[in-house]
Amino acid sequence: MNVELALPDAASAPDEVSVPERLQDLVIDSEDVGGFLEDLAVFSAAAVSKAVGMNVHCGITLSRRRRTATVAGSTHEARLIDEVQQAYGDGPCLEALRSHATVHVPDTSTEGRWPDYCKVIAERGHLSALCVPLELDEGATAALNFFAPQLDAFDDATIQNCELYASQAERSLRLAVRIGVKQQHADDLQDAMQSRTVIDLACGIIMGQNRCSQDDAFQILKKASSARNQKLRDVAESLIKSVAKESPVAHFEP
Repeated sequence: MNVELALPDAASAPDEVSVPERLQDLVIDSEDVGGFLEDLAVFSAAAVSKAVGMNVHCGITLSRRRRTATVAGSTHEARLIDEVQQAYGDGPCLEALRSHATVHVPDTSTEGRWPDYCKVIAERGHLSALCVPLELDEGATAALNFFAPQLDAFDDATIQNCELYASQAERSLRLAVRIGVKQQHADDLQDAMQSRTVIDLACGIIMGQNRCSQDDAFQILKKASSARNQKLRDVAESLIKSVAKESPVAHFEP
C-alpha cells in the first residue's frame, strides 16, 4: 500500500509534508467538526484510491453522546451509502462503531451478516467494504468506511495500513471534537446569558408597570409563558419589543 497512509519514513524528503501534518492542517482550516469530516473523507478517499489503484469512496460516521450521528463523505454517493446504513439501523460501519474493531466485507453481494444493506450497495456497484473504527473521547466514536468497485479490494496489507492511517486520523478528529465540544459549551453559555438578560429586562418592565418586586415580576412572566404555551424567553422578548415600539401594554397580563 502507498506510503502516504503509513507513518512518516525517516528517509522521506525533508520538505515533504507528513500525513499527521496534513491532518493537522485539515483541523486548522476547517470551520467546524462537520467541515473537518468532509475534508478528512476526501483526503482519505484519495489516499486509499491511490494505494489500491481504483476509485474508492470514503464515508465517515461520527457518533456523539446525546446527538444524532454525523455522516460525511468524499462524494455524495459516499454519504448516501452511510445514510442508507443509518436507515437500516445496522451494517459494517455501525458494527465497527459498536465493537471498536475493523470490519471487512470482501464481497457485499454474498455478505450474510447484513444481507439487505449489502445487497443495496452491491447493486450500486460497491462490491467490497472496509470499516475502521477511530478511538475518540468526549463520549464520541467514529469510523472510516471505504467502499470499492471490485471484489476483495482490500487485502491484509491494505487493511493493516488503513488501521495505521486511522490511528493517525483519530488524533486529529479527537482534537476537532474537543474544539467542537468547547465551542458548543461556549455557545450554550452565551445563549443562556442572552436569555437571562432578556428575562431580566422583561422583569424590570413588569416591575415598573405593576410596582412589584422582581420575584413577583418573574412569577407573572412565568404565568404568562405557561398560559400562552410559549418559552419564557419568547414571552420576554415580545414584551420588550412592544415597549421598544413605543406602544407598550398599559399593564402586562399573562
